[in-house]
Amino acid sequence: MNEKAIRDRLVEHGQKLFNSPKQLNTFTKIREADELLNDLDKHPHAFVLACVMDRQVKAERAWIIPYRFSQQLGGFSMERLNKLSLPEVSDIMSHPEPLHRFVENMSKAFHSAIQRISHQFAGDASQIWQGKPSSAEVVYRFLEFDGVGPKIATMAANILAREFKVPFTDHFSIDISADIHIRRVFGRLGLSSPDASVVRFVLKEVLRRSENCHFRTRDPWREMVLTSL
Repeated sequence: MNEKAIRDRLVEHGQKLFNSPKQLNTFTKIREADELLNDLDKHPHAFVLACVMDRQVKAERAWIIPYRFSQQLGGFSMERLNKLSLPEVSDIMSHPEPLHRFVENMSKAFHSAIQRISHQFAGDASQIWQGKPSSAEVVYRFLEFDGVGPKIATMAANILAREFKVPFTDHFSIDISADIHIRRVFGRLGLSSPDASVVRFVLKEVLRRSENCHFRTRDPWREMVLTSL
């Protein structure tokens, strides 16, 4: 199969995924947990918190964490979550058995994400993707969560667009989830500097690639990154 045939096959497969009808997405293979994660209308924070948890463990174990919290709390509303202190989050994350490989760090990330959703998005995590934003804007908003790197941020945006059919103005910034291997290949092809870090590479792609990437508020941090690339 030549290069053009491979490219055409990949494009065809991508279009098929984006054009397929919306259905219940299976993240954990437990129906109740998957229904919570799919409920972007009433529990959009469940999806966001699961993304934050998706590090250095099997995906199913990370994505079931919101459901495990809901079992212990008797629900998963932001009102309930906002009442949790960091020690209480850590206790749930630890007992009756550890929910994650790194209980201490992930408890902090989970609690921090709750606070960010509460204060930055008025308790409504769906504001991250409402209003048909650019894909870069959504990736950038996920990157602002403590512990979330480029790979998880692009994964989250990709799932929203591909599986949940959330409308974006473009899909420029969610075509790949960059890692060390992508960096090496792009360096060899001359698409990025050979010594570029993964974070630097992805930020360049996310923040500069599309002219349609409009951020609603001025962000000095973002401007600093852009001028340094």
